[in-house]
Amino acid sequence: MTGRPPPPATPGRFSAVSLLSVTRHYQFIDYATQGYLIVVGALILFFGSGRIPFGAVLLVAHAVGILGLHALITAHGAFPNRRSIGFLRHFYPILMYAVFYRECEALNLMIVDRYLDRSFIALEERLFGLQPSVRFMEAFPSLAVSEFFYAAYFSYYIMIVGVGIALYFQDRQRFFHFIAVVSFVFYVCFTIYIFLPVIGPPVFYVPIAGFTGQEELPFYPLQFPPVVRSGIFFHIMQLIYRYFEGHGAAFPSSHVAVAICTLYFTWRYFPGQRYWHLSAVIALCFATVYCRYHYAVDVLAGVLTAAIVIPLGESLYRRIPGPSPGA
Repeated sequence: MTGRPPPPATPGRFSAVSLLSVTRHYQFIDYATQGYLIVVGALILFFGSGRIPFGAVLLVAHAVGILGLHALITAHGAFPNRRSIGFLRHFYPILMYAVFYRECEALNLMIVDRYLDRSFIALEERLFGLQPSVRFMEAFPSLAVSEFFYAAYFSYYIMIVGVGIALYFQDRQRFFHFIAVVSFVFYVCFTIYIFLPVIGPPVFYVPIAGFTGQEELPFYPLQFPPVVRSGIFFHIMQLIYRYFEGHGAAFPSSHVAVAICTLYFTWRYFPGQRYWHLSAVIALCFATVYCRYHYAVDVLAGVLTAAIVIPLGESLYRRIPGPSPGA
């Protein structure tokens, strides 16, 4: 063996060395986010023409996102002590969750030309002999029960923020680890929504644009018991869904998958809170059905997604460590 240096890359020829030089400041979360932007951008390019509104705008937005994130990551590598750049560099995935989620609503009829709820309603009937998302609330039309389940559903947001803040102050590396794996779970769910557009039980009670023959569905228009509608958490969740939730993103339940992901980090780093958090996640799983946001099969798929994607995200996080994100 000699210490001969590697030959220079041929001009105009892509090489692994040139890729590594471009992404030398990347971490797993950056590859995952850029990969998501590229994959969805490619889907818009090849399948979006004439099928989605503002397809060209979304395509440009993805290109800007790819270049902008690369510039941010590179700038942080060059100026690691700039706090404003550091904040954006470490927290940008959180800032993009809502954008990616709402984008799914615009894209979920891009590959498949109709919502798949009729098939899921039939599947629920075959599996359970009824519609759990309808009958569960009818069986327990109590203010105490409904508020418990709506509060359990709301706890999803507390889990993400609470575990994130606790890890941020406990150990920054653990916080960055948390953000990376949670983001990976989100991105996988968002990608599935593009290929499997399912609205969920709201088809029984909310008019859905693009859903033909909705009035022919069983139970439509489904009514909520007046005692349920009088609850505080019922109205909080109504407000959240009115402004932040999109249609066609029910299968698998990202609420369930991400809640389990937050539990995974609590189980590892906060042993004293394990069983409190586990109880909250179990309650949330039942709440998704009781509150009529998801079919029961969405919940089962959310559990399966978490069981597969969290270990996969862990493995990739370990294999693609990148430079230390710093403080």
